[in-house]
Amino acid sequence: NLFKLMAYKDEYEVARLHTDAGFAEKIAAQFEGNYTLQHHLAPPLLARRNAQGELLKRAYGPWMRWAFRGLARLKGLRGTPFDPFGRTEERRQERALIEAYGHSLDELLAQLSEHNIPQALAVARIPEQIKGFGHVKARHLAAAQPAWQAALAAFRATK
Repeated sequence: NLFKLMAYKDEYEVARLHTDAGFAEKIAAQFEGNYTLQHHLAPPLLARRNAQGELLKRAYGPWMRWAFRGLARLKGLRGTPFDPFGRTEERRQERALIEAYGHSLDELLAQLSEHNIPQALAVARIPEQIKGFGHVKARHLAAAQPAWQAALAAFRATK
């Protein structure tokens, strides 16, 4: 589950996936004739927001593949001060989540005994509840937080 949190799909990964030769081959195998790809995206730096503050997806044409190629080449910026996406709320939240989960795992490992294994597993499984991207992921995280705290409290009570 730590890997699940660390392997989040950011803008660079989306660009890499869309420029992968296998992606184009799969599309070509599924469709015949003259077709046009539309990419439905909500780029954090460009997308408009709805009344709830959630990013709205917009259709982008085939030219977006050229942008994806450029973005995929910039993946070395990930995690550096030059990463234009690294300061978004979503990226900050993902990094904080990884750190918090790591602290939880450290606590579990330091105090693990035969008496608290089920409670430790309940804490360790919390990331399974955190699914999706953007506002969907934020909603799942908000729902998982109370369960996380309750699972930690149950673990601490079984020392």
